[in-house]
Amino acid sequence: MGKDTGFMEEGREFPSRRPVEERIHDWKEVYNEWPDKDARTQASRCMDCGVPFCNYGCPLGNLIPDWNDLVYRGEWEKAIAQLHSTNNFPEFTGRICPAPCEPACTLAINQDPITIEMIEKKISDKAWESGYIKPEPPDERTGKHVAVIGSGPAGLAAAQQLNRAGHLVTVFERSEYLGGLLALGIPDFKLEKEVVERRLDQMRAEGVEFRVSTDVGVDISVAQLKADFDSIILTGGSTVPRDLPVPGRDLNGIHFAMDFLTQQNRRGKGQEFSPEETITAEAKNVIIIGGGDTGADCLGTSHRQGATSTTQIEILDRPIDPLEPEQRQLDNPQFTWPEYPMVFRITAAHEEGDIRDFDVMTTEFVGDENGNVRELKAVRIEWKTQGTGLRPDPMPIEGTEFTLKADLVLLAMGFLHPQHDGLLDDLGVDFDMRGNVKIDENMMTSEAGIFSAGDMQRGQSLVVHAIAGGRAVARFADEQMMGSSKLPGVKRYFRDLATV
Repeated sequence: MGKDTGFMEEGREFPSRRPVEERIHDWKEVYNEWPDKDARTQASRCMDCGVPFCNYGCPLGNLIPDWNDLVYRGEWEKAIAQLHSTNNFPEFTGRICPAPCEPACTLAINQDPITIEMIEKKISDKAWESGYIKPEPPDERTGKHVAVIGSGPAGLAAAQQLNRAGHLVTVFERSEYLGGLLALGIPDFKLEKEVVERRLDQMRAEGVEFRVSTDVGVDISVAQLKADFDSIILTGGSTVPRDLPVPGRDLNGIHFAMDFLTQQNRRGKGQEFSPEETITAEAKNVIIIGGGDTGADCLGTSHRQGATSTTQIEILDRPIDPLEPEQRQLDNPQFTWPEYPMVFRITAAHEEGDIRDFDVMTTEFVGDENGNVRELKAVRIEWKTQGTGLRPDPMPIEGTEFTLKADLVLLAMGFLHPQHDGLLDDLGVDFDMRGNVKIDENMMTSEAGIFSAGDMQRGQSLVVHAIAGGRAVARFADEQMMGSSKLPGVKRYFRDLATV
């Protein structure tokens, strides 16, 4: 514990955000540089609890009190070593993780928690600037070959761990860019792509081979894959989006959120699109359907593209506002520390301007004579339990119908499961009841020697779960190939599997 009285003397503080009127005209990250002294002050608030529940709240099991103490003491090189012991990519989680560790902080019982995520970001950025992060190639090779399918955070974590264990690792990516959603799904104002590229450069220097624009099952056959590799790791992500089958869905101007976001990221990399192909919010009334992180990413992107107006609608109830505790609902875990609280949040994108509405069900899209969407029809709903049902259903409220102008509609309602046709069907792996790749207690699929992790196996989830899954599956694949493994396991990834 760096400072005994830190949590009593200092309040919770964040690095400042750049002014809205400045940042909406570029694609740079929204946060200003955080001075070392401010990060050290915030780290001094950590109490080094006897039972650190932040460690419980973090799916990676990050040793948060340990590196908070090191930051407070200014020992940045030791801090990044401690952080890397549980997390391959703290520069990613420090930017885009919702930080379930923070509400689990013991201070959160009756005070504001430690700014854990921002301290993590500061440690990683300081380490890169200072040259503390260097390639770590293995001392010797095992001669085993591993194929990792998908270069998102789960695939990258698995690849780095297995490569450091001495295996020859090849990562296959069907896109032309490496990084999965890190590269194409998340906007630059949350994660600048140079942050991803420098980590990829480190992995290349360590000996990981990357093959882009390679659709496994098409460009390389399943038979060839099995013949060339001793182990196969499936980390392709959850890619089938949830659709909205209402009248008018086929009108022009209605797109899945990820098509919108990936195109903008490709444009940011210099790729050009014809006017017919371009999806843009410029000078349009934009409706975003879905109130999660993807919806907020669409919102911030629409602001920077010059939307005329933006409205974000959500079918679920408005979360509880922590500033208005009288709104508390009994089934909301706002006060059930250390669980993650379902409360009303204002992201940087919402701070830039938005109309948000809840308990809204879309009923129809209306278009013009050219087949372009022009209006969205909706009705307000209430959630009621029917008969003996345990889960409530959305029930339209009579007389609450309304219409919104809509020139661009973005469907940000989440994902169902990974794409089955093609690689997964060709491999013959089994699926669970949600359509995700089914694994056993060793993270192996129904096919021997083929493992799976991340969103492809877990379902749509967080970057921190993806990294944890990648680290865990690396341990199991290493053990299966070599008989034992010195790679660390990640117990928290298996809470629902009751293993490790």
